[in-house]
Amino acid sequence: MAQPYTSDLVFTVRRRRPELIPPAKPTPHEVKPLSDIDDQDGLRCRLPLLHFYPYHPSMQGNDPAQLIKSALAQALVFYYPLAGRLREGPGRKLMVDCSEQGVPFIEADADVTLHQFGDPIKPPFPCFEELLYTVPGTDGIINCPLLAFQVTRLKCGGFILAYFLNHTMCDCPGIVQFLGALAEIARGANEPSVAPVWRRELLNARDPPRITCTHNEYVEVPDDDIKTKVTEAMSQDSFFFGPDELKVIRRLFSQYHGQHTTFEMLTAFLWRCRTISLELEPHQEVRLMLISNLRGKTDPPLLPRGYYGNGFVYPASVTTAGELSGNPLGYALKLVKEAKGEATAEYMQSVADLMVIRGRPCFTPVRSWLVSNLIRSGLGDIDFGWGKAMYAGPAMARLGSFPGISWACGSAKGDGVVVLICLPPKAMKIFAREIDNLLGNHNKTGQYSKFFTSCL
Repeated sequence: MAQPYTSDLVFTVRRRRPELIPPAKPTPHEVKPLSDIDDQDGLRCRLPLLHFYPYHPSMQGNDPAQLIKSALAQALVFYYPLAGRLREGPGRKLMVDCSEQGVPFIEADADVTLHQFGDPIKPPFPCFEELLYTVPGTDGIINCPLLAFQVTRLKCGGFILAYFLNHTMCDCPGIVQFLGALAEIARGANEPSVAPVWRRELLNARDPPRITCTHNEYVEVPDDDIKTKVTEAMSQDSFFFGPDELKVIRRLFSQYHGQHTTFEMLTAFLWRCRTISLELEPHQEVRLMLISNLRGKTDPPLLPRGYYGNGFVYPASVTTAGELSGNPLGYALKLVKEAKGEATAEYMQSVADLMVIRGRPCFTPVRSWLVSNLIRSGLGDIDFGWGKAMYAGPAMARLGSFPGISWACGSAKGDGVVVLICLPPKAMKIFAREIDNLLGNHNKTGQYSKFFTSCL
């Protein structure tokens, strides 16, 4: 397994003055309500994402910043709500004021190469704030930009595309669809191959609303445990599971009958390690919330092709720290599969109804782990002319102020999985050591393994 980049990597970024990019042509001025899935409290945050692109000889002489900026203005003609601003109405209902105010765009240069970010490239990234600068006054949810872009050219000829996304507007498939349109236009298309569809009313509450499913992810739990409280000292790190590690994990689960995906096994494996690392009392409840997108998984289809709003739920499996830590891995696997199986059209409708009945609550953050599978998200396939990204995905393991989220991303080579983790520093070291113990990687001489050294 490749060693991560050194944490003392320092480079200089020279930014030009931020610009507001409006749609290239006049667009409708109207107010468009979000769905009752979109505007729940847990999605009222900005997600930072980055794409790293290498130098490509065929693009010699092309400026990625100018190319993407021009394509952005044209793409916003089709996705004009993204150039607007959110407003909040009665009952905390969010709506988009489609006002053509535009998307912040920054052009920059950095004296660093892609190679210096490590192999494989993986978060957390040094000097992240320089790669995605926050323009003062734009970091809120209401009355603030819904997207913000920065393109940073590198001295090796590659570049980094970084952006903030207001999560109430899009989920991962939604932003991939928009970026795909942006890339198509950058490569010369006049319009997107997939027409955007708003139709947010499809995921609104029923009249009258009625909760028909059990929603453990929204149960109010008192935050009485200092070990799981969010602090400024939280540590972030990512772990690369290559072919050898994944082979061992599959072997650990080979005794359990049935078909199990790599993601299911890896999630079960890591949830158990994470719970052990927090050193909780045996009776304390822990939750796994598995983000499950319903696009293409219902018959008839729940959402039309081109829908770019949020189309996912995150059902929670609940157990105790003692049960999860003390049972074989098959117990964690069963709970992972149960959470995944809860994701149905009726479950999503029940969530929409719950939002209206209970005032759009946030999921419970207490002793919870929220996991999203981005391995086949399509983020890495976005091609502006420079080919596929060497890394494309989240910049950090946070969802708003909630640190208990992990993103699983496929590597550019397709030979492994990068998992981004956020834990208290002591727990991070225990977590890494527990991984080593289960994978059999502990060095008999007492030296730390590659997993463990990445956390020091």
